[in-house]
Amino acid sequence: MNKVSDTIKSFVMVFLVIISGILSASKLMKIQIVGDENIASSPRYDSNAFTFERDVPSTRGEIVDYRGNKIIGNDSRCDIVLQKAFFPDDLQQGNKILLEIYNALLDNKYLFEEVLPVTFQEPYEYTKEDVLRTTELLKLNPYATAENCIDKIISDYEISDEYSPREKRMIAGLRYAMLEKDFSYSNDLLLAKDVDKDMVVYMKELSNFCRGIEAVDSAERVILRGDILPHEIGTVGPIYAEEYDELKELGYAMNDTVGKSGIEYAMEKELRGESGLEEVTILNDSIVDIKTTKKTVPGQTVKLTVDGTFQIKLQNVLDNFLSNFGYYGGEKVEKGAIVVLNAKTGGVLGMVNAPTYNLKDFAENYDELLEAEGAPMFNRCTQGLYLPGSTFKTITATAGLNEGIVNGGSSFFCGRYYEFYGGNFQCTGYHSSISVRHALEVSCNIYFYEVSQKLGIDNITKYSQLYGLGSSLGLETGDAKGFLCNPETFAERGQEWYIGYVIQAGIGNQDYGITPLQLATVANTIANKGTRYKPYLVDSLYTYGSNKHVKTTKPEIAEKIELNYDYVYDYIIGGMMDAARNVPYPYSLSNLGFNVAIKTGTPQTSQDNKNKQNSVFIGFAPADKPEIAFAGVIEGGEYSKYMVRGIIDAYAECFGINGSKPTVEDNKQLPPEWRNGTTAETTTTTSTSTTTSTTGTGTSTGKSNESNKTSSTVKTTTTTTITTVNTPEPQ
Repeated sequence: MNKVSDTIKSFVMVFLVIISGILSASKLMKIQIVGDENIASSPRYDSNAFTFERDVPSTRGEIVDYRGNKIIGNDSRCDIVLQKAFFPDDLQQGNKILLEIYNALLDNKYLFEEVLPVTFQEPYEYTKEDVLRTTELLKLNPYATAENCIDKIISDYEISDEYSPREKRMIAGLRYAMLEKDFSYSNDLLLAKDVDKDMVVYMKELSNFCRGIEAVDSAERVILRGDILPHEIGTVGPIYAEEYDELKELGYAMNDTVGKSGIEYAMEKELRGESGLEEVTILNDSIVDIKTTKKTVPGQTVKLTVDGTFQIKLQNVLDNFLSNFGYYGGEKVEKGAIVVLNAKTGGVLGMVNAPTYNLKDFAENYDELLEAEGAPMFNRCTQGLYLPGSTFKTITATAGLNEGIVNGGSSFFCGRYYEFYGGNFQCTGYHSSISVRHALEVSCNIYFYEVSQKLGIDNITKYSQLYGLGSSLGLETGDAKGFLCNPETFAERGQEWYIGYVIQAGIGNQDYGITPLQLATVANTIANKGTRYKPYLVDSLYTYGSNKHVKTTKPEIAEKIELNYDYVYDYIIGGMMDAARNVPYPYSLSNLGFNVAIKTGTPQTSQDNKNKQNSVFIGFAPADKPEIAFAGVIEGGEYSKYMVRGIIDAYAECFGINGSKPTVEDNKQLPPEWRNGTTAETTTTTSTSTTTSTTGTGTSTGKSNESNKTSSTVKTTTTTTITTVNTPEPQ
């Protein structure tokens, strides 16, 4: 009996263990499938619920100057969008809602931004030449007419004949926008941006009848200082259909903003950050649950090497010079450029152009700027190509001394006139027996004719390239490579090369294309006795909204000229120091408490008119222990070296020099903004505009700063505080 009882007890124990295991497994299965009790009861697991994933845009990083002053920032705005999740699939019902939306926008003086390139009135015509994208989207042949496009949309989306032609066109415009903008659960359709509170209330009420309308918070790019480095800061804009296929692979949504030019383009990856992801659950036409599956990572703050106060002072130096020396040969002088580099690193301290512009004016008055005299949007510092003139003699001197063609004591006779292979050339003076240092001081042509013919064009080309000429220097925002004066360049153009060009090449007066940035790099290479640093604009990166340092740009040596003789730069720098003592009062460089080194040039720019010239200079200071290197060009003028004192004084005021302290009372506080000829309080401006890169006149490279493509067209959206427009409704 006891054995039977024990057997029964054992059986019961085993049974309980099995039941316990089943219950535990069931509970484990429940946890694995649906998580805890709260998750299990979540609306997302309702059989009638619908869940989709959408992007959460990150906040774009700011752009600040060297002191941390904001140049470009962000603001918030309210947009009205149409959301796919609530928009009906029924075409007839959807068309009715779209017409209601279009009219509601017009009633409140907001105009939907059309992307369908077809006129609003019959007979329909294309509003732009290139419509291949349109015909492809509509699955029409490339030769389809504008009428064919409208008919195809009407047919595909069942736009009823009960609507008037005007109403059909309204609906067609919205339907096409939904198609081109990839209207989907993750891509809302933007109906109106930066709307006021009254519009939000109005559209909210309308959403009771027109499903899918929603007011959403959006980020707005803000131009805080449009007068600081406008040619390099660049612009942002929407993603266009032709860009989307490529950018989509990089994680962009159709509604994202992307850098189009300048720093905004060059630092796109760092500024953009990383978009997040969230799962949205809808039940009974309402959002019932939102779950973050990937957090957003804000873009990084980009700190530039350029100090805003110094940049403004540098612009004043250039503008004041043009005001004081505004005529030459009876013609107005109004174009020029200055570049200043940190002699120890190659970092850009300042780059200014004349004429220039304000980024806010670019946003508001693009057409006026495009047609403005002097091409103010053309970046002469990095894209303008100029003859270097006698500043090139420093390169010829480097080659002659380093190749052993001459030494510090070698001399040639200058009797002013010089004959070479039957050609007659001359010098600006009669210098008698002259050696390299004095030849650099007085810029003796004949001395360098002699050195050039002994060097030959191959050696002249070799040292030009060592100094960085004839190739891009690798600036983040792009810079023109220019061209050298040699048989290869002439052959590329189909031109004949003559032996007499060799000596003209040696004095920089035959046929070169050199940017002011390259000229400043030449000066900086001399200052560092043959070490050429790569110029750069980005100093460092920081976590958005904090001072947490992420990365600092390290100076990069691009080239190091191997010296065969240790005295090479002693004679070159000595000659440039001597030249700096020949600047008259009040522009004198002799009373600064330290030596300055400069070399000037006045290259002729016309074969027919010998009076047409540019004025060019390069230099660095202090000569004995360089802190800055600089270069400048004045188109069609003279005496550009008179600006050197102003450059050095401006630098000393902002940073101190040769051991002195800065004299600006508060060098972290920017001067008032300069705009439209007057100073003004910093404000935010507005606009959406289509822009075309300009090449300027005369010395342009024909290449835009955005991507070095010839004359490209770029549509740009800039920041606004008010985007409401009083636009007449379409006729």
